[in-house]
Amino acid sequence: MSDQKWLNCRLSDLRQRLDRQGHRVSKPVISRILRAHGYSLRANVKQAAGADHPDRDQQFRYIQLQRTQHLEAKEPVISVDTKKKELVGNFKNAGQIWCQMAEQVDAHDFPHDALGRAVPYGIYDLRANRGTVYIGQSADTPSFAVDNLAHWCQTELRERYPQASKVLIEADSGGSNGARSRVWKQQLQVQIADALGLTVTVCHYPTGASKWNPIEHRLFSEISKTWAGCPLRSFELVQQYIADTTTQTGLRVRAYQVTKTYEKGVKITDEEMATLNIHTHATCPQWNYTIYPRPACPATGEVGQVNLL
Repeated sequence: MSDQKWLNCRLSDLRQRLDRQGHRVSKPVISRILRAHGYSLRANVKQAAGADHPDRDQQFRYIQLQRTQHLEAKEPVISVDTKKKELVGNFKNAGQIWCQMAEQVDAHDFPHDALGRAVPYGIYDLRANRGTVYIGQSADTPSFAVDNLAHWCQTELRERYPQASKVLIEADSGGSNGARSRVWKQQLQVQIADALGLTVTVCHYPTGASKWNPIEHRLFSEISKTWAGCPLRSFELVQQYIADTTTQTGLRVRAYQVTKTYEKGVKITDEEMATLNIHTHATCPQWNYTIYPRPACPATGEVGQVNLL
């Protein structure tokens, strides 16, 4: 046996067991003896990360390479993800604020008492240090994600990069913008590559590596600090807190509300996938691909596409 032992019972339990063995010892004495031998109450520690993906390091290096190439070419590089969903209502929000009296909130966070659930989808512009958050009230689907990206490309991308013909998107491997989502890829083709004439390169972070996605520590963490200890009683307040988020390094954030309802379970057939102008990269093709605009039909001027919306 190793020298390390773990205690998973109460001092009163230990006292009773010792008493049954003829040792009458008080709980304070047991506590002092345990601490003298290096024992203390401990919680579980999330330490074991499991086996790393064999392409993990290679993918991180490739993302950095793609980012550097796009930045040197003065092309936009954005990081995207969905922040934790928040119940909107008179509910407790983690954190503390300076005040004379604590705000009174509901004792229980029952979903049926909420106005709804906010789904904040974020886009962080690495070059400009600007964030944009779309606050949905429906499901976090790939169509929701691409609708927000298309709006960003039509507005802020054209505002900051009027000559841009390419865009690099850094995203997680799962969720609404996951590497295996067919709807995500199909909607990028239709709404951004075809409709806006942009070449879209997507690089996904390996599974379990989302905390290295820049949006997590450059945008989402700052939003959490802004509304820490403040009940999110309305969607307007959620929007206001997000828009008020700033940092000393110059971060500014825009926030929009999205009231459209999105359906889950949309399917893309093999035939539809075959029409996409998508090319996987030689390096980690499961995570890296580029979507090019499809050529227009000579007769109608329209691209061959299927619009899911």
